[in-house]
Amino acid sequence: MLDNSIGCYGKLVSEVLTAISQVYWGRMYKYIKDNNIDYKDVNCFILNPESMAVYFSKTFIAIEYCGNPYVKNIVEKSERMIVVRDFTKEDLTSKQVIEKIIGFTFDGTSGITFPLYSDIYEDLMVPTNAGLDKLIDLKWNFAAQNSMVSFNSQGFDIVEGQFVRLINGMFFDAKDDDLKTRIIKWIDFIPCHYNEPEEGELDEIGFSLEVYDRLWQADLFYQYPEPADFKYDKLPKINRFIELFGNSENSEPTITSFLAQQENHFILNMGFMGTGVHSQVKCEWQSEEKDEIIPDFFVVRANGYADIVEFKLPKVKRNTVVGRNNREQFSAEINSYIAQTRVYRSYFEDPNNRRWFEKKYGFKVYKPKRYLVVGRRNDFECDEWIEIKSDYTDVEIVTYDDLVDTVVPNSINKEFSKEDKCLK
Repeated sequence: MLDNSIGCYGKLVSEVLTAISQVYWGRMYKYIKDNNIDYKDVNCFILNPESMAVYFSKTFIAIEYCGNPYVKNIVEKSERMIVVRDFTKEDLTSKQVIEKIIGFTFDGTSGITFPLYSDIYEDLMVPTNAGLDKLIDLKWNFAAQNSMVSFNSQGFDIVEGQFVRLINGMFFDAKDDDLKTRIIKWIDFIPCHYNEPEEGELDEIGFSLEVYDRLWQADLFYQYPEPADFKYDKLPKINRFIELFGNSENSEPTITSFLAQQENHFILNMGFMGTGVHSQVKCEWQSEEKDEIIPDFFVVRANGYADIVEFKLPKVKRNTVVGRNNREQFSAEINSYIAQTRVYRSYFEDPNNRRWFEKKYGFKVYKPKRYLVVGRRNDFECDEWIEIKSDYTDVEIVTYDDLVDTVVPNSINKEFSKEDKCLK
């Protein structure tokens, strides 16, 4: 299923993906069938991504694979979400297009932009300076990450005419004292030649897929980066979480019940920088006659105070941003979710409620940050939603993809930290 925002690029996208299938995915499937290979022994992620994003620029076509990179089976789908963003009509350098894809503007003062030549780059980590400061503040263990790291740079650029692949690219930024994470699991930058059309003429984009003729067999058996200890402990639980929210038949209580299990608390602790998780805590009003409220989760921070995390379904019914001509706003659906959390703020503004709550449950809540977990990253792709979100000072919208992408690198980091302590 093509995103309805792509306009005339629908046919071009279909042609590009069909051409790739002929020399790449199709050959993989044929090889599997001809050699009777079990799917658990091949790279199912590249064969069967949950969704894809295709980016057009004047010097490259980028194809991003989204979903669970550790999946070990093929799920037949009648349609797959494909999001397309066209940057050919904007006067952007290739570096600026890359920043648009990542979602961060790199603020390094070194004056250095790293050029990426024809190669495959695993575990590339590039934080902005603001992101680096926040990682240090959070005591993020850089030594635990097996990464190629770039500090104080102005980002990176794709050398024109070069095929470049990023696998498990990690990018960090910070805004309003919050860490922002963007994990690119797999993206191919395919060099292209773009001819600016005259008025009334069609765009012309030329590209070569010769590189896939060389890579298809190695990619078929590629093993996505993962530490051995991690895959036997936390990875299966994260996979289960992904499976739950990836199935639209699962309800909100099904998802929150899974997260409420003690063995799965690490997902919320790592996702929201907590030290403890409390679920289904009943909040009784002390000064007014009102029905009790029950937030999904309280995540206690290191200072003993807790924030509130509320879950909604990952499937958003309509566009998340509506309106036009500089009058964009969140949709009624998103605003209704935000409104539902306001009662939590009102409850903890009453000192009688706070005193009763702390005495009963043993932790404090005062002016909590309210996190609303809803939708998928594709639901919030437009630039306007970031500007609108800044108007909500104590509410943070987090997509399910953001949560998983934050948990996975933190979990890997924790596992290595344990090993480091044993070695010492």
